Amino acid sequence: MSIAASDTRYRYRIFAMLFFIALINYIDRGALSFAANDISAEFHFSKIQLGVVLSYFGFGYLFGSLCGGFLADRLGTKKVWLIAGILWSLLEMATAWAGELGIALFGGSAIMGFAVMRIMFGVAEGPAYALMNKAIAHWAPDNERGFALGIGLLSTQVGALLTAPIAVGLLLLTADWRVMFILLGIFSLASMVLFARIFTDTPEQQPRVSLFERSLIAQGQLQNAHTVRLPWWCFFTNRTLVCNALGYFSFLYVTFTLVTWGPKYLQDNFHYDLHSLWYVAMIPWSGACFTVLLGGRIADSLLRRFNNLRLARNVFAAVTLLLTSLCFMAIPWMPSATGIILMMTLGNALNALVNNVYWSVVIDVTPKSTVGTYSGITLAIANLASIISPMLCGWLAQHYGYNAMFSATAAIAFGSMIAMTLLQPEKKLSVDPQGFTVRSHQDAI
Repeated sequence: MSIAASDTRYRYRIFAMLFFIALINYIDRGALSFAANDISAEFHFSKIQLGVVLSYFGFGYLFGSLCGGFLADRLGTKKVWLIAGILWSLLEMATAWAGELGIALFGGSAIMGFAVMRIMFGVAEGPAYALMNKAIAHWAPDNERGFALGIGLLSTQVGALLTAPIAVGLLLLTADWRVMFILLGIFSLASMVLFARIFTDTPEQQPRVSLFERSLIAQGQLQNAHTVRLPWWCFFTNRTLVCNALGYFSFLYVTFTLVTWGPKYLQDNFHYDLHSLWYVAMIPWSGACFTVLLGGRIADSLLRRFNNLRLARNVFAAVTLLLTSLCFMAIPWMPSATGIILMMTLGNALNALVNNVYWSVVIDVTPKSTVGTYSGITLAIANLASIISPMLCGWLAQHYGYNAMFSATAAIAFGSMIAMTLLQPEKKLSVDPQGFTVRSHQDAI
């Protein structure tokens, strides 16, 4: 096959596809927050009960992220993603009847219906970001990894940004929160058809990728060419991987705090109705849409210029998390809605700036054959935030007010800053020649 007869930049189409599918994944999960008022009114949920409903997703997501990465290493990324995507689309539609399911099957408990539906939905959506990291490990040369991750991870911020107008628009258009879930699920199913046509696990499996591009990708990944699959438990023997997962916990805690309780907070404190909430709720995510891309560029630039992984990972992450913590710490002291939304926007933008680092570190220290599994474990540990954040925020809001919710967010960001200072990303995991023991070795960067 000649270069002219095939695509020499097909990898960018893959990066765009990863962004698109993860974007839909994020919009689907965030829609419940905008229906929270209607659901609470219909089923008589208190703030604490609503916090529990919002947290059920995290229990399933934790399990799904673990299984998704593990299965991707064994069955292939595309196969696992198609199964997960079809399943979460069907469950998104089924959420429309979650309350009725609970009332009919669980002794009149609507909460139990939402529990079952959201846990299953979380399992289906859980593999997405581990699968993304696995795909990037195969499709991106090392010097484009930060950029590729930036494109994929942009889905978090753009998804949160677009959830507001899409969910609110559907609610206003249909006047029925159930129809909103059904329409979102149908669109997700359609998107998986497009994904199936474009995506392949590796460049070698895609006939439209030129020999030149395959060579460029392969030569750019020589530093991570180990093929021996590491056992899952080795993750917990590596300080860098454990501390990195704890650092990522902060990113997701901030994200889930704003996604799950941001709309309710704005409605309760500043009395925004749906007609204004659709654009006000977008503001905290506006800066993050740019900084998540900028962060990948900064990390790549620092690594190229100074040839120092600790500078591009540890220092960059620690400074950013400190500034994130200060922004959320300032929210209770802001005298107006404008000041509060500004601090939320700035804090979230800083939080997104370092998002690519967490995923880059996994690829930095892990053989490609194990990236899916270790990405899944990282995501599972960090996604404890998806359980803790909604419940803790609901409890704090109920008993101490919303200011306590933001103070707790600041404290968690500060703790994660400390964890990120302890990384050793230059020490790569490998197996000895007999394959019996796992050791770290330092490569020249």
